[in-house]
Amino acid sequence: MTVDDVAAYLNKPKKWVYGNWKAEQIPFRKVGQSLRCRPADLDRWLDAQGAE
Repeated sequence: MTVDDVAAYLNKPKKWVYGNWKAEQIPFRKVGQSLRCRPADLDRWLDAQGAE
């Protein structure tokens, strides 16, 4: 998923995703100059957020 995809999935602005991905530990990986996230990794991350 791209940053745009993740922002839409989380119902957050793209600017929030870019500004918080490291602090929130959103499971992005750098691919060249781009950030990408696997849907399964994002779902696991979301599940973990509810457990805290």
